Amino acid sequence: VSTMNAKASSEGEEEALGTRNEALGESGRLGEAKRGQVIRVAYVIAALDLTFLFMQMGVMPYLAKSLGLDSVGFGYLQTTFGVLQLVGGYIFGRFADQFGARAAVILSCASGSVFFLLMSLSTSIPLLFLSRLPGVFMHGIPGAQKVITDMTAPSQRAGALGKLGLCFGVGIIAGSALGGVLSTKLGIYAPTYVGLVGSLINTLIAMVWLPSQTKPKSDHHVTEHSTSQSGSLFSIREILRLMKFPGVMEVFIVKVFAGLPIGLFMIMFSIISMDFFGLEAVESGYLMSYIGVLQMVVQGLVVGKLASHCTEMTLLRLSVFVFAGVGLGMALMRTVWHYCIIVVPLVFAFSMLATITDSILTKAVPSSDTGAMLGICASVQPLTRTVGPTIGGVLYKQFGVSSFGYLQLMVNLGLFVYLLKSKIPLGEMKS
Repeated sequence: VSTMNAKASSEGEEEALGTRNEALGESGRLGEAKRGQVIRVAYVIAALDLTFLFMQMGVMPYLAKSLGLDSVGFGYLQTTFGVLQLVGGYIFGRFADQFGARAAVILSCASGSVFFLLMSLSTSIPLLFLSRLPGVFMHGIPGAQKVITDMTAPSQRAGALGKLGLCFGVGIIAGSALGGVLSTKLGIYAPTYVGLVGSLINTLIAMVWLPSQTKPKSDHHVTEHSTSQSGSLFSIREILRLMKFPGVMEVFIVKVFAGLPIGLFMIMFSIISMDFFGLEAVESGYLMSYIGVLQMVVQGLVVGKLASHCTEMTLLRLSVFVFAGVGLGMALMRTVWHYCIIVVPLVFAFSMLATITDSILTKAVPSSDTGAMLGICASVQPLTRTVGPTIGGVLYKQFGVSSFGYLQLMVNLGLFVYLLKSKIPLGEMKS
């Protein structure tokens, strides 16, 4: 009797356990669906944000010229925006860690609204410079990356982050086209009005569709020695603390230097397209659209599939090696058709490097610091835009277009050898 009672009790417990597991599984599936919806909303916000940003980038040179700003002054205007983005990247990331991804995305969209409002009122050069100030908090892509990082498992992160390239492609194609059409048909300020309304709509989308908390509850229970000890939004000590985690400094150095030479080339591309390739403005627009389509295809279809089949270190080495080959091609190119061929592996290497390094670095730090890490990563491009015009101008004037290619080749060959010989620890930080 005792044995029969024990068996019945055991069967009852197993049945109850099975029912509970089934309920938990259903809850998990619902949670997965909710996370997928939030990620899709983040993609939409990022695509709209980039569309409005590229709209104003297309008309900015003409607006500046209409206000009497010469090429040197326009360079100062671009440098001002680059410095603000550089300083604001890390502050924005820390804000996201402390107040949540939803608050950070809302801040970015609201800052975009103020940006376009001030730009629409810019009837003088001082007002035009003043309109750059909200740029310190305009970080649509890092905001979307923070949402995706919080809502995905580490094994799915690279693929999910890679799909942001689709948003970039949509932004560069739609934004460039809309900016040109609106400014031609309705006047130079028309894109700023559309950007203002669109940024306000983006803010509402973020407020309504993004949940107040995107991190899983377990992510908040991290060990004391690995979490932030400072409540300030900007702290050099916090940056140094993040760089001390295993593998972070090494991967970040590769991220900065692998893409620096091509970053210098892209900064000078408007001049190179006119002087070296002999392109008209319309032809340059077609070339940018071509690059945008490549970006969509590579990041939307290629990066995610490779990330699911290869290790991140393998993909990091591959991107650096392809970058070296791109450098050799750039050193030998002579026509715009050569560049159209070279840009295919260029976009692949650039997209792969950006996605994989972001994925590695967010896994290497505690979940409470992913926003700060993404902010530091987002500061790489503004840093290039800040120092790039001076360095790129000297290289182009003194040594010609081929100098960018030779620099790209030498830097990435050195980094490839470094990645082959060094044993960078890519251990994932556990909460």
